Amino acid sequence: MNPLEPVVHIVDDDQSFRTAVGRLLSASGFRVALYESGDQFLAQLPATEPGCLLLDLQLPGLSGRELQDRLLEKAPLLPIVYLTGQGDIRASVSAMKAGAEDFLEKPASGNILLEAIHRALVKYEKRRVEHDRIRALQVLVAGLTPREAEVFGLIVRGHLNKQIAYALGTSERTVKAHRHSIMEKLGVRSLAEAVSIAEKSGLLDPDARPLQRS
Repeated sequence: MNPLEPVVHIVDDDQSFRTAVGRLLSASGFRVALYESGDQFLAQLPATEPGCLLLDLQLPGLSGRELQDRLLEKAPLLPIVYLTGQGDIRASVSAMKAGAEDFLEKPASGNILLEAIHRALVKYEKRRVEHDRIRALQVLVAGLTPREAEVFGLIVRGHLNKQIAYALGTSERTVKAHRHSIMEKLGVRSLAEAVSIAEKSGLLDPDARPLQRS
């Protein structure tokens, strides 16, 4: 089987249950990996491998929700499907608000489980595509010179060329030259496109201080 195919990571402290679910998913064509605890999963956390997480709520050591919170930072692309026998409305609402893709109660039918996993894997691919797109934009922005980056940050905040020139202690003509170079390097033709890149790259800080002369 292709090692780049998605992996369903099953985290459940019931050995017989996780083995049975693993066999079901393997028979359905999925690659599977089994873990008895959240700590074990974190110790073997896949770096960039596509997949999703099938997670119990009550676990020894880290609970399912605690593991979910850890993964928001360590593996934000990995969708989570809860499959638990200890769930309630409050727990399911908390998990879904934190970003879980689904919350199923044991025992879930094979069809319902497979459908939930398929949805999670579709979500993973969407997240991966968006993540790669943002990384590509960040690489473009990183290719700007320090002065171009400074001008870019002011342009996308709506400042005019003459305002930027005054703030940076340079000529409007120089700012126009920087602006032209920036647009070429980023491959954009309009201010709206430049602003979009800045937003997606995380460069627009809502708490930024107003323009001041350096």
